[in-house]
Amino acid sequence: MVLTDSKKGGGIDSPSQEDNFRINFDNNLRRWFGRNLGEWRSRRQYFFDDEDVLNVEMIIKIEKYVERTPGDLRYRFTWMTEDNSDFFKKKPSYSKEGIIEVSVLGHQLHRNNCYLSESPGVSSIRQVDEHELIFESKYDRWYVLEHTRLIDQDRYRSRVIYSWNSDKLRIVENHHEIRIHDALGLIEDDL
Repeated sequence: MVLTDSKKGGGIDSPSQEDNFRINFDNNLRRWFGRNLGEWRSRRQYFFDDEDVLNVEMIIKIEKYVERTPGDLRYRFTWMTEDNSDFFKKKPSYSKEGIIEVSVLGHQLHRNNCYLSESPGVSSIRQVDEHELIFESKYDRWYVLEHTRLIDQDRYRSRVIYSWNSDKLRIVENHHEIRIHDALGLIEDDL
């Protein structure tokens, strides 16, 4: 990525210019994550490499922790389902409910565990525009590329996720998400 200073038309020349860029990026990330807070109905379609195409409906709740220090961006993602389809019988490695806690540090999302693994993980974050982020993750032989886009004044989210294992595309997911509730209160933690 080439960073430019629009006043000079050139690159970033000083640490203060780089800090200003980082602050703007962090503010953009903070704003983007803030727009995702609340509860979402997630209608998902999974294309598996064994040619199974399965649908499932989930509820996702995204909450923010109280900042312990300025810039301490921590979130909790909770998911659950009442869907009694064959999805969880056919794919028992998927959980009907769970929690992932994340911290945003610079251009990275640190997870206490990952979707396809119990291992902690780090995702690189790229911002496409004010409405879309791309998360790129590598863990336990998985490489995951996730595009998440907010649509129609944040009433909807579109998520497209590609997951490779050992260099073979194994899962493609399309998620259409509808906002059910706006942001909930901040979470106090026990630390």
